[in-house]
Amino acid sequence: MYVPSHFAINQPGELHRILRAHPLGILVTQTGGGLDANHLPFEFDPAQGLLGTLIGHVARANPVWQQCRNGAEVMVIFRGAEGYISPSWYPSKHETHRQVPTWNYEVVHAHGHLTVHDDEKFVRGMVARLTRTHEAQEPKPWKMSDSAPDYIDAMVQAIVGIEITVSRLEGKAKLSQNRELRDREGAIDALRRRGNGELADAMKKSSS
Repeated sequence: MYVPSHFAINQPGELHRILRAHPLGILVTQTGGGLDANHLPFEFDPAQGLLGTLIGHVARANPVWQQCRNGAEVMVIFRGAEGYISPSWYPSKHETHRQVPTWNYEVVHAHGHLTVHDDEKFVRGMVARLTRTHEAQEPKPWKMSDSAPDYIDAMVQAIVGIEITVSRLEGKAKLSQNRELRDREGAIDALRRRGNGELADAMKKSSS
């Protein structure tokens, strides 16, 4: 990934924040038929391994878990806040007319090595962790024991667990850091008016 130094995310905590806030990753693998991409929710554990571990699952019918050998090098892409930026939002545009449209965004590439876990214990533990994370804000969080045991057994058998030991985290935050302060603030105000508070907050944070 092309990352100019002023757009690079170097703080581990900020990389981890994006992984957790936007857990739907794009798993990119190299198979015999070429590159493949699968969109999967991941649970990130920074305490496992040198740089953390990602766990998730795929449908048993998905061939990716059979096409990739254990230890295969993979990449998972996590997209954070993003949105279109109009040059009309920059005060300087109305003075010089020398601005163009752009797209601001946050992204993290997690490089690592894949391990397939086709065993019930791992899969149940992984599903329980994902469920606890994403049900945490519900007034009455769903848990596996809420469903009939035979139904859960069938669902568990229909998926295969995957684990990615992270070897490198690469992050980019293109948030108008190379613009004048007044232009950044103009874009932030316009984004808030249009309901993209997440990108506006990310840009404001990068300006402070």
